[in-house]
Amino acid sequence: MSKKEGMTYAGTGVNYDEMDPFKIAAQLAAGKTASNIERFGFSELVSSRGESAYIVEMINFYMAFVEEGLGTKNLVADAMYTLTGKTYYDQIAQCTIAMIVNDLITVGALPVSVAMHLAVGDSAWFSDTKRTDDLIAGWKKGCDLARCTWGGGETPTLKGVVVPEAVVLSGSSVGMIRSDREMLSGEKIQDGDVIVIIESSGIHANGLTLARKIADKLPEGYLTKMPSGRAYGEALLDPTIIYVPLVDECQKEGIELHYGINITGHGLRKLMRAQQKFSYVVDKIPQVPEVLTFMQMHGPVSDEEAYGNLNMGAGFALIVPPKSSAKVITKANNLEMKAFAGGRVHKSDERSVHIKPKNLVYSESSLKVR
Repeated sequence: MSKKEGMTYAGTGVNYDEMDPFKIAAQLAAGKTASNIERFGFSELVSSRGESAYIVEMINFYMAFVEEGLGTKNLVADAMYTLTGKTYYDQIAQCTIAMIVNDLITVGALPVSVAMHLAVGDSAWFSDTKRTDDLIAGWKKGCDLARCTWGGGETPTLKGVVVPEAVVLSGSSVGMIRSDREMLSGEKIQDGDVIVIIESSGIHANGLTLARKIADKLPEGYLTKMPSGRAYGEALLDPTIIYVPLVDECQKEGIELHYGINITGHGLRKLMRAQQKFSYVVDKIPQVPEVLTFMQMHGPVSDEEAYGNLNMGAGFALIVPPKSSAKVITKANNLEMKAFAGGRVHKSDERSVHIKPKNLVYSESSLKVR
C-alpha cells in the first residue's frame, strides 16, 4: 500500500466486517443456552446480549461477566524491552485489566474479581523474572485501581499455537450490579441526554496492529522521536485508564447514569452501540493525544478511518440525563480524569454518530456488533 493511499485498520488484517458476522452468529447460538440457568432460579437479562458485559439476574442482585484480552500491545512492549531494557509489562498488565473492567462498567457492574489468562508458546518465557515480576506488580496495581480482588488465573503452555517468544495476555471478571437503579442500559437512554466524554491517556489497547505497521515505516522504528521528543514506542505503551472509580463514585452519590461506552474497537462509532434509535451528535471532541496524531501523519490515516476505529482521545463515555452531567464531570475531575460534555442524544429514525468538528457521520450500517 502506498503512502498516498493511506492506511486502514482493515488493511493491516484486522477487519471488523469479517469478524462481526461470527460474533453475531455466536450470540444467536449463545442465546439458546439461556434456559440452562433457570434451574438455579436465575435468568439472563436478554437485553444484555451483545453488550460489552453479559448480565444474569440473581435472587437479590445482578451478576455481570466479561472476558477480554490485551491484543498485540505486548509485541510493542517486547520490542521496546529489547531496545531499551525496560519491560513495560507492568504497564500492559494494567492495560489488560482496563480492557476487562472498562467493559464491565458499561452496564453499571462493579468488578468483584479479575482472573489472569497468560498463554505462552514455551514455558521458558517465565524464566525472565524481571519481566514476570513487572507483570505481577502491574496486575496487582491494576486490581487495586479497579477496586477488586485478583482471584487467580491460568498459565497454559500452547506449543505450536503461540510462538515461543510471545504471550497471549487476557482475562475475565465477575461484577455486581446491586439494584435496577445502578444498572446501565440502552433502554434508559432518552432524547436530550448528554454525552459525557472521559478522555483517554493515549492509544490505550486498541489499534496496536495498525500502530506496529506504522512503526515499520519509520526511520528509527519505535525509537523514532515524536515532536515532543518522546519515542513513538514509549508513547504507545502508556497505561490504559481504568474508569471503574468514576462509575463507583457516581453510584455511591446516587448520580443517575443511563448508559456507558468503552471506546475501543470501532472507535467513536461505539457511541451508537445501544440498539435504540438515536443519533449521537458530538459537538466537542477532546484534544487528540500526540501518539494518535503522529499515527495519522505517518500512516497516513484519514479522519474517517481514525475516528471510526481509534479512540482519538475519548477513552470512555457516559450517557446521562442533563441534571447529571455537571456532577459526573466534577467526579471525574476529582479522580484526576479529564471529562466534559461532548454532545447530545437525539431521537432519530436510525442510529448514527455525528462528529461535527470533523464533519463525519457514521450510519448504523457501519456498526454491526450484534
